[in-house]
Amino acid sequence: MTARRITVAGDRPYDVVIGPGVQIELALVLDGTARAAVVHSPALAAAAGAAVETLQQSGVAAEAVVVPDGEAAKTAEVAAATWAEFGRLGLTRSDAVVGIGGGAVTDLAGFLAATWLRGVRVVQVPTSLLGMVDAAVGGKTGINTAAGKNLVGAFHPPVAVLADTDALAGLPDAEFRSGLAEVVKCGFIADGRVLELLEADPTGRADTAELIARAVQVKADAVGEDLYDTGRREFLNYGHTLAHAIERVEDFRWRHGEAVAVGLVFAAELAVQAGRLSRADADRHRTLVTAMGLPTRYAGDWAQLQAVMRLDKKARGASLRFVVLDGLGVPGILTDPDQAWLDAAWAAVEDA
Repeated sequence: MTARRITVAGDRPYDVVIGPGVQIELALVLDGTARAAVVHSPALAAAAGAAVETLQQSGVAAEAVVVPDGEAAKTAEVAAATWAEFGRLGLTRSDAVVGIGGGAVTDLAGFLAATWLRGVRVVQVPTSLLGMVDAAVGGKTGINTAAGKNLVGAFHPPVAVLADTDALAGLPDAEFRSGLAEVVKCGFIADGRVLELLEADPTGRADTAELIARAVQVKADAVGEDLYDTGRREFLNYGHTLAHAIERVEDFRWRHGEAVAVGLVFAAELAVQAGRLSRADADRHRTLVTAMGLPTRYAGDWAQLQAVMRLDKKARGASLRFVVLDGLGVPGILTDPDQAWLDAAWAAVEDA
């Protein structure tokens, strides 16, 4: 299969390369670099070792730096320990960080690169579907705090994203489905063909490369126009306001995509309550998400979830902001919805 290349525009444009074996391009991307720190989780030691070998053979003094797996990596304590490793390696402004792993590791690697010496280059090599279509693309980096998810971070675009689809072969089905939640989100806000492909094959396995490319293109279009999340990029947060609250309340025991799936159904119902989306389009959300094997209900404390949502990055002061649809492919913003609308949307997803 020929690799697909999608360019993310902006002040510092870069390519997202999608296809089997594309990790080999790491040496080309970092050609002439003196040193590189390859940040990875324990489970990806083999992939990180291969990347280190590839770089060393091209003359880059590369070394692997291991961090915890999943959201446990995204803490100030882990960041501080990794900065210490960068110091030991003597990483300078002309060197680079490579992030190999799922969305949590690429979030962390990007944040480390953004903050070390006030910014060094980062190459993202996502190994999960979620990382390929969302976390590794767009330049948003961050770590979590007790107050919420990704509340500390920076905008720091990578110099390249190498989405090696060979890495998906061993991905557990539950993790693959989690990534599909971000894919179907892109279908709802921008690309109806994504919805058609997933309705034809809810597993997403038949057209994986096309689904990845389409989701990345949706994100690239938004990020290229609005890197700093002041306009169009905010639409990429469809379903995420409730999703982030669920993740925080569950102490990240829920997979991101599972929380997003519930958030999509909630946001669709909220738009119906506000008179902005048809019942048929909202029902299409639930039907498709269910067919994909993702949850559409959640058992939780509604008052607690609302309190957490008010700390979301998209909130403005005391105002709650939700991305909603005015029709499939037509996203907009709903600010401070009526409490009755919120309660009705919650009732539609509450697992009593």
